[in-house]
Amino acid sequence: MERIVLACHGVPPAAGAEAAADITAEFRDHRQWQKNVVCSWDGARLILQADTECDPKGLALTDEFSDCICAYISGGFDGEITVQSVTSLPDAAA
Repeated sequence: MERIVLACHGVPPAAGAEAAADITAEFRDHRQWQKNVVCSWDGARLILQADTECDPKGLALTDEFSDCICAYISGGFDGEITVQSVTSLPDAAA
């Protein structure tokens, strides 16, 4: 299992905090295959952290994050999602 941290730059400041709460709820309620998902707003970027078993490079999570951003931030913006880190988590069975 990997812990993936993504960041979305260029988010309109007025939309950041609400989008973070909405995206966290979206993953909790409708995208439960991703585990321990938290989206936060640091004043300049949306940060998404999730644990996943099937996405070692974070590409699928990036697509899902992008979908959520499009759904929860109206008006669009010229932002970019980057993979900040991918960390292998210890095997729970070990």
